[in-house]
Amino acid sequence: MTDLKLFRLDVDGRDIELRGSTVALEVELQRRVEAGLEQMLSIRFLASEYPTGPWHRGRIDTLGLDENGSPVVIEYKKGSDSGVLSQAVSYLSWLESAHHEIEALARKVLGPEAAESIDWRRPRMVCIAASFSHHDRVAVQRLPQRIDLVRYRVFEGDLLSLLLVDSSPGSPSTVSSRRNQERDAAADSMPATSVVPSSTRPSLVPDCLRDLYAELDDALTAWGEVEVAPLRHYIAYRRLVNVASVIFRPKHEAILIYLRLDPDTVTLEDGFTRDMRGIGHLGTGALEVRLASAADLEKAAPLIRRAFEAA
Repeated sequence: MTDLKLFRLDVDGRDIELRGSTVALEVELQRRVEAGLEQMLSIRFLASEYPTGPWHRGRIDTLGLDENGSPVVIEYKKGSDSGVLSQAVSYLSWLESAHHEIEALARKVLGPEAAESIDWRRPRMVCIAASFSHHDRVAVQRLPQRIDLVRYRVFEGDLLSLLLVDSSPGSPSTVSSRRNQERDAAADSMPATSVVPSSTRPSLVPDCLRDLYAELDDALTAWGEVEVAPLRHYIAYRRLVNVASVIFRPKHEAILIYLRLDPDTVTLEDGFTRDMRGIGHLGTGALEVRLASAADLEKAAPLIRRAFEAA
């Protein structure tokens, strides 16, 4: 089901459905999303209406970096557009040839740390439209690029809904900047405590944590459609944004989960949960949960449920 319905409780206690509509102009949707880009999509803003040069002859609606350091192109359609996927592939292809340009832009807008942390292996396209055809949803699963199809609706009272209707995790790009290659080489030379496993390096899953991680993976993927994205330093479990990040600590025989959950809504427990706001850490999420046993995972289950229900 990809149709979001909203209801308002009236004075008589009855539910009244709010009728959704689309914007009159695409720019209305673009300005609204750009104004709340980090809150809505966990994407840091780089540029609006960004020209892609005389050869490509395009203009990207919104350009940014997501919470995992991946460059993101966002395109908006007030209705539906049969050419949305070809446009997505075209812009992602342009990104592959624009590493230095995007890194310079990120350095100017967000600072040197953001520019140096860009992960060029997983560039991403977000298409926001009123609707997508069945063929769009089938085709996106056959493409090697990383593409999210997001449906929007506006409702009375200045309400805006964004619903992820389909997503392709894509294949990690084999094209990498020299900085990425140097960083990957450095990561490969580091002990396994600082690198999480990926689909290409399963041997790095600590033997002492394999069984616990298998149960955790089941718990994190039990909430409908969840993308599991092995990244450089952690595994992200995401829908439209990261909901949980998983990091291994084999020396301590523990797994750390960072959940997209407000620590103020949780009764913190020493050695189990920790407020990570203002504390630098790998992964994304303000609440740290430490798992060392199946009993810890059982205790963490309500927190995991809350994080995914709110996503």
